[in-house]
Amino acid sequence: MEDFGDFRDLDVIGNGAYGIVYRARDQTNGTYVALKKIRISILSDGIPMTTLREISLLKNLDSYNHPHIVKLLDVIHRRAERDNMLELYLVFEYLERDLADYISHLPTSTIIPTHQIQRLSRELLNGIDFLHSHRIIHRDLKPSNLLIASDGTLKIADFGLAKSYDFEMRLTSVVVTLWYRSPEILLCQSYNSGVDIWSAGCIIAEMYAKRALFPGSSEGNQLGKIFELTGKPNIEDWPNCSVDLDQFLMTIPCEPRQLIPRLDDFANDLLKNMLALLPQNRLSASTCLQHPYFNQEPL
Repeated sequence: MEDFGDFRDLDVIGNGAYGIVYRARDQTNGTYVALKKIRISILSDGIPMTTLREISLLKNLDSYNHPHIVKLLDVIHRRAERDNMLELYLVFEYLERDLADYISHLPTSTIIPTHQIQRLSRELLNGIDFLHSHRIIHRDLKPSNLLIASDGTLKIADFGLAKSYDFEMRLTSVVVTLWYRSPEILLCQSYNSGVDIWSAGCIIAEMYAKRALFPGSSEGNQLGKIFELTGKPNIEDWPNCSVDLDQFLMTIPCEPRQLIPRLDDFANDLLKNMLALLPQNRLSASTCLQHPYFNQEPL
């Protein structure tokens, strides 16, 4: 068991490309926190840009105390005992589980009630709207990055790929986990905040279906699954596309409810507008929140 000063490591709750996440207890008050541990070579060019970006964005956002954004409580650094490494710890509020874990542990015959999906979707879009109003794109929205508190509140986490945006950004790296990646990214086009709306649409659909909407096995396979819903695009819509669209079968656009029969008229229309093939045709987060889907009496 490692000891991090005022924090004592209990167990690993996450392990990814950007570090290990521990559940730990604050020994000063007994509360739990999430510690994201990042090891950095002192001989390298410094702290990775993804880490600096995450710290900077979260410190800026924390001043607003938004209810649907995870809180960064502290940043701790210390010299590792060997290997010329620096250990950096981001201390976050601890939330019990994420949306992916919640969905995966539902019994086979159990659906998520419509009113609960409606509430979680509203909280997700409120968080996204807050980020976009501050010119921040998350760029990696997926169920495992949406934390669920003990009272059921949803909070957006993991800002390692988040970035302050210009009106159209060029793709500089692979962003967004494949199943939630928008067509413009897959087609190597410029992109904007619409990538988060696409991801959110995939997540809302997954809550209804209890499975990923587009579970692609490769980028080409992912595009093929997307085109089954949106239809194959015209080359005129993507004049600078570097992907050979002729490799895909011609498909006719269909309604989201054809893939998820459970959707009612309002949910179908909301997802249709969030999962529009062309980013300029997608609703903004603030417009999504005004959709009749959120005004209907949940079943």
